[in-house]
Amino acid sequence: MAIMAGQASPLDEHLLIGVDEQLLPPPSTGASFWRSCLNLSNVISGIGTLSVPYALSQGGWLSLVLFVLVGAVCYYTGKLIVRCMQADDSVRTYPDIGQLAFGVNGRRAIGLIMYVELYLVAISFLILEGDNLDKLFHGTVVEIMGYRMHGKKLFVLVAAAIILPTTWLKNLNVLAYISAVGLIASAALTASLVWAGVAEKGFRVKGTGLLNLSGLPTSLSLYFVCFAGHGVFPTVYSSMRKKRDFPKVLMISSVLCSLNYALTAVLGYLIYGDDVHAQVTLNLPSGRLYTRIAILTTLITPLTKYALVIQPITAAIDENLSVVAAETGQLTKVLTSTAVVVTTVVLACTVPFFGYLMSFIGSSLNVTVAVLFPCLSYLKIYNTKGGVRRVELVVIVGILVVGMCVAIIGTYTSLNQIIDTF
Repeated sequence: MAIMAGQASPLDEHLLIGVDEQLLPPPSTGASFWRSCLNLSNVISGIGTLSVPYALSQGGWLSLVLFVLVGAVCYYTGKLIVRCMQADDSVRTYPDIGQLAFGVNGRRAIGLIMYVELYLVAISFLILEGDNLDKLFHGTVVEIMGYRMHGKKLFVLVAAAIILPTTWLKNLNVLAYISAVGLIASAALTASLVWAGVAEKGFRVKGTGLLNLSGLPTSLSLYFVCFAGHGVFPTVYSSMRKKRDFPKVLMISSVLCSLNYALTAVLGYLIYGDDVHAQVTLNLPSGRLYTRIAILTTLITPLTKYALVIQPITAAIDENLSVVAAETGQLTKVLTSTAVVVTTVVLACTVPFFGYLMSFIGSSLNVTVAVLFPCLSYLKIYNTKGGVRRVELVVIVGILVVGMCVAIIGTYTSLNQIIDTF
């Protein structure tokens, strides 16, 4: 039986509880303007901060123009999402928009894309933990049942062992609130780069280029990672006390996050030039206080957000297997969560290429969620009513064409890069 836009399925409820509960205020009040700004900034600002200097190194200084354009496009598509929600008061989640625009198939399609995106993000969390812990404790060797483990794989397993019990929790509220330190981590990383530039490497222009055409697909893909988060926008909007203020909240959050991303990108590229790593923390010299601060603050966010990210996936698996009966629910949750963690560990150890994975996520999934789906949904909902002006139609079609090109070329490039490393 089809699920109407206003009738959220249990799966949608899991999605809200698992990922976005930190955004939901007491129902009688609603989130204030500035709390909404904080919530949305926390959604937009993420692990893209680590890779944005690498993105700049791939495309060159002129790719900053593309960074600005990507930010502007994502801001515009964020407004389109809200306008889609305003078309029907019963729409509260991202899948609801798919239902309103394209029926049950639209809900299923966008749900599937979101689950794949969350799964790959969970893998990138483990890769990030392994790389950075290996830098902090380089040379550590552990012998388990006669098998010597060391390097990134060892620390991926260590991180997974720490994370695993958090995935068994029924109530993830505590982790949801702790995950807000992502904003602090972003600020700490930028401050550490300033410290490194002044105290150690110094700032330089040598070794940096104006434009690198072959690297532009990677740059564009990673820039889209920076502004991902559109799947949570409906929840932020629904949680607000004064929903009419959402465009202002979106503008303030986008500008603040863009400034932090741009500053991090410029500092990282000025200091390390073309030698900058896909995770800029790996460039910081070992043993320095600012290096430890940057890495430790960066590591907190994946540790606290991993359980939030995979919960919608485990909820979907449980529902599809029809084994969520009350007497076996907790055991099923434990088994399903453990299975998901194990598979992400295996893939994190098999494909430990953070930059390439983030590029693939940006080009194939983030572009779909942040650009293609909002534009197509808006046109489907409003064009039939004659509510789309000709100029706006031209702009949206142009964004769709560019988005499709980025998705195809970026996905092809990132997959080739991953394959070539084997």
